[in-house]
Amino acid sequence: QVQLVEAGGGLVQDGGFLRLSCAASIRTFSIYVVGWFRQAPGKQRELVATITSSGTTNYADSVKGHFTISRDNAKNTVYLQINSLKPEDTDVYYCNARLVVGSTTLTDYWGQGTQVTVSS
Repeated sequence: QVQLVEAGGGLVQDGGFLRLSCAASIRTFSIYVVGWFRQAPGKQRELVATITSSGTTNYADSVKGHFTISRDNAKNTVYLQINSLKPEDTDVYYCNARLVVGSTTLTDYWGQGTQVTVSS
């Protein structure tokens, strides 16, 4: 069974930093497009960053310069570095992995989420 396991969340002070990780049990993880999303209670899940199999990254405007996504294919892991944390970054952060061929998503997996709480 495919699993995505997020880790690295926690309680940090305003201005602090965290590095979230998403470890996958997918043997061919390196060819997946991986995204980090976040969601606050009662709100829609928001895409914050993606990384392709070739390492191309994209970020939501709200997090550019603030979040950095990276991947280590040898470890089947994608990371999200969050610097200068602000209280509005408090959310549950989810990892998503998609196998995309052309414009078609063939498979789609989600992790269970990791809570990030920023105190002011």
